[in-house]
Amino acid sequence: MTTTRRDNLRHRAALALGMALVCAGPAQAVTYGFCWRGEAGYRIEGVIAYPDGLRGLVTERDVTEFTITGWRDDSYLGRWSAEEATSETSWMLRFDADALAFRMGGYPEDDSYQQWNADGTATDCGTPGFGFNGGNRAQDVCVDGVFIEESGVPPETPLAISASVEDPCGPIPMSALPRASRTG
Repeated sequence: MTTTRRDNLRHRAALALGMALVCAGPAQAVTYGFCWRGEAGYRIEGVIAYPDGLRGLVTERDVTEFTITGWRDDSYLGRWSAEEATSETSWMLRFDADALAFRMGGYPEDDSYQQWNADGTATDCGTPGFGFNGGNRAQDVCVDGVFIEESGVPPETPLAISASVEDPCGPIPMSALPRASRTG
């Protein structure tokens, strides 16, 4: 079998393309922690990751990782991850990659609505289950298929973004620690 110069060039081109793909490796992602503080001691600690270089509006279709964990004071309520989403899951995310902020306010037409395993009634998070809804009436949570009305805060309340995925709500401030009582 004889090879022609054209076959040789094709072979080299295929090798170069293969090496470029191998050397390129996986795409880099940016990852942030975030913290939501509701009423009555409710809070969410979460993680969002999406491809590095993505600008503007990031939606549920763009994220490479998204997880929320719910708490009431120090009591664990549940968690939910985008990996668990099915066609029946209430799953809508709107994040501004330029401002590093979740768009809040609760209007789908303004891209300010959030449904993280909880729709506008916040009752469809499953049993057991956990979810968050950022609607036009309030931001609130769903725990085990039940709307937790007392968790609600105004719809435009911002969620704090953090570089720390391990502790997105930050350490407890010194002013919140119990004070030692002095005697004598």
